[in-house]
Amino acid sequence: MLYEDVLSSDVNIKTLKDGYTEGISLEEAIRKSKVLIEALPYFRSFKDKVVVIKFGGSAMVNIKTFQSILQDVVFMKTIGMRPVIVHGGGPHISKEMKKRGKEPLFINGYRVTDKETLEIVIEVLVNQIGSLIINKINEMGAEAVGVWSKKKSPVKARKYVFKGQGKSKEHDLGYVGELTEIECKTFNKLCESGKIPIVPPIAEGTNKENFNVNADNVASFIARFLKAEKLVFISNTHGILTDPSNPDSLASTLHEDEVNKLIERNIISGGMLPKAQACVSALTAGVRKAHIIDGKIPHSLLLEIFTDKGIGTQIIV
Repeated sequence: MLYEDVLSSDVNIKTLKDGYTEGISLEEAIRKSKVLIEALPYFRSFKDKVVVIKFGGSAMVNIKTFQSILQDVVFMKTIGMRPVIVHGGGPHISKEMKKRGKEPLFINGYRVTDKETLEIVIEVLVNQIGSLIINKINEMGAEAVGVWSKKKSPVKARKYVFKGQGKSKEHDLGYVGELTEIECKTFNKLCESGKIPIVPPIAEGTNKENFNVNADNVASFIARFLKAEKLVFISNTHGILTDPSNPDSLASTLHEDEVNKLIERNIISGGMLPKAQACVSALTAGVRKAHIIDGKIPHSLLLEIFTDKGIGTQIIV
């Protein structure tokens, strides 16, 4: 029976209503069917495609938001996509540092990371947050695997030294890294075997030392090297506003050059700036689309990717 026939036939509607399962209305069922039909072309086109998803510590504060994101990721994996999760955890790291009597110190947005701080970073990102993500995904019926193991990481970096403006001296940030490469084989092998890679922003140096690296940059780097179909940043805002004073100025779609102009005019700033820059960097390297969405909206990841309208800001070349 055609979908249109169901809608146009009183007899069919009555027959269905008489025998319909209690707990859900026919209208609601038809609405859900319509959503699935709208999403069908996306299911087909995204099969076997890599999608890199980055979310930070703010998305884990609310358990409903956290579970919604992971449910969306498992759904994507179930229909044949290849999701890769990159997670941060800045607020949790700072909280743990203070518990241990260490005051967090930042220079130009970078966390100064001495040896003790690095140990805290690894403990929080790998043993706490990473383990929680893996366990929750496994409970949902998929298989997640952490890519950092015994001080080894497929994410590579060298020591980063921040140089101040003018005649300012260089700042030694400790074990803070600048990304150099990604071991694509590790990610491809996991994705092809049906697993979801979970990536903490910890990189390995040439001397086997570990570095604390920016999670936004890690997500962009992985998307570039894996030639991902999409790069998605899940934030605590709806997307990019073309007028920060006007919440109704959300841009549904922006071209790469438009994003650069908004950055030049300081309209994109603060926490949105590194995400926008990471999106542009990925697009320049061949990623087809980048998205910035609000994780507080239930199932925002699915709504952005599998509906025509979307709910956040998509950035295209």
